[in-house]
Amino acid sequence: MNDNDGHEIDLAALRREYTKGGLRRPDLTPEPLQLFELWLKQACEAKLSDPTAMAVATVDETGQPYQRIVLLKHFDEKGLVFYTNMGSRKARHLEQNNKISLLFPWYPLERQVNFVGVAERLSPIEVVKYFHSRPKDSQIAAWASQQSSRISARSILEGKFLELKQKFQNGEVPLPSFWGGFRVVFNSVEFWQGGANRLHDRFLYQREENGWKIDRLAP
Repeated sequence: MNDNDGHEIDLAALRREYTKGGLRRPDLTPEPLQLFELWLKQACEAKLSDPTAMAVATVDETGQPYQRIVLLKHFDEKGLVFYTNMGSRKARHLEQNNKISLLFPWYPLERQVNFVGVAERLSPIEVVKYFHSRPKDSQIAAWASQQSSRISARSILEGKFLELKQKFQNGEVPLPSFWGGFRVVFNSVEFWQGGANRLHDRFLYQREENGWKIDRLAP
């Protein structure tokens, strides 16, 4: 592969050591959400760009996987929450197959967390409450963009946004009927911590009737 200057980039030679520290069984918490909360707090304290950004993986009706970056907006023992246009590609996928995976790629801390589970639609009350907590321009943008639909030029999107901004300038922005969110109810969580000599630490939490089973995985 060549870079913009025409120089060849040897991808196979690109490597580095992982030296941030390991993850040992005494570091683990009885439930995965406790450790996730700690790691998320540390990601925020480290001032990572978009520490709540997660790769959301869904599959279409043919089994073709898709991924995109979405922001986590809430989490508790019930699950992890994100919002989206319900006409978007990911929402259409989840309507047909609600199995989902979320990956938090905290590379500067040499960490990853992967949640696997199913997505459930949020209640209208939850959606309305969050929608009206957003900045007004973000509310208007939700109306302006029919997510994942084809548009011929950015100017069309910008024009629609300005038109709606004028329309709603003196009043509340109503919740679009096509806007909503999902709660991911997870049944497994994997924590990955980079290690020296590629001996990474991986622990998998799997939900069982009486709690969580924890296994160490080979890197």
